[in-house]
Amino acid sequence: MRLRKPYVLITGGAGFIGANLADRLAEEGQRVLVFDALTRPGVEQNLRWLKARHPRHIASVRADVRDAAAVETAVDSAIAVFHFAAQVAVTSSLTDPMEDLAVNVQGTANVLEALRHRGGEVPLVFASTNKVYGALADIPLSLTGSGYRPETMLRDRGVDESRPLQFHTPYGCSKGAADQYVLDYAHSFDLPTCVMRMSCIYGPRQMGSEDQGWVAHFLIRALAGEPISIYGDGHQVRDILYVSDAVDTYIAAWRKIQAVKGRAFNLGGGPTNAVSLRSLLDHVERLFGRKIHLDYQAWRPGDQRYYVSDPTAVQAALGIGAPKVDWRSGVGKLAAWLRQERSAFGANAVIAAAS
Repeated sequence: MRLRKPYVLITGGAGFIGANLADRLAEEGQRVLVFDALTRPGVEQNLRWLKARHPRHIASVRADVRDAAAVETAVDSAIAVFHFAAQVAVTSSLTDPMEDLAVNVQGTANVLEALRHRGGEVPLVFASTNKVYGALADIPLSLTGSGYRPETMLRDRGVDESRPLQFHTPYGCSKGAADQYVLDYAHSFDLPTCVMRMSCIYGPRQMGSEDQGWVAHFLIRALAGEPISIYGDGHQVRDILYVSDAVDTYIAAWRKIQAVKGRAFNLGGGPTNAVSLRSLLDHVERLFGRKIHLDYQAWRPGDQRYYVSDPTAVQAALGIGAPKVDWRSGVGKLAAWLRQERSAFGANAVIAAAS
């Protein structure tokens, strides 16, 4: 289908967050162009779902952000760009750092240059990561019954944007470099850009794996009765954010881009949605009514024992409230969606897409 112009461009739009964002925008009547290389398992299913739901509002182009000409063509008629296309796994970045660099840095530079050539009026919201802050090894932690907790005021508020950047692993370096390019293009070329440094986003349409999307991965394995590998001791604490709340934030950033131009925000569930891996698995066991076998492995490079976002800045800047979905109900919603997918596509389909 050829989409009428103009449209909202979502790179990586067939991925988990991109597909949820595309669905919301299409529901609001926006035309959306999904730009995706379709290399990640499960994303073609997401794209089929989008087109079936919104045949008049969703179109797609199968292309790679490393293809500057394809990016330039896609950006040419965009009224806004959400940039999610990326190499997303720390482990993959350690295996092939050059691939990671090319996708995350050169790909982002291609998007920025295409926007600059448009004249610098089209908003860009970029999906970054909390990995830009490194391992946070300087934060003193205590091990409590609910996981690692800071011995400072961070315990109550989380990590804010004043935290110094400290890239670690090739993935951290590539996403961090892209993050800084996006911010600099606002300062050097007056592009209306902003950055969301995401913590753990989860929800429907996520085919999680050990490398990325751990909440969905845990549920997928538990649903299949398979063991789950834990890297470290399982007391790591993360703030998890349900995808509909993340989508709310991305759309608000687009609509208020002039107020947040050139700024980076930490985006996660915040202290009220902070949970250790073990606590989340306890909840999953209760949901499914059966014990999960855990296989403990060595810590992975750059893993943070504690990361919780301070949501104060993004909420104040965008005029949004606290997340609407708390982590327990959100995990239940994701479990229900995965059960439905398993029923619709067969017992092994979800696992195959996530592997």
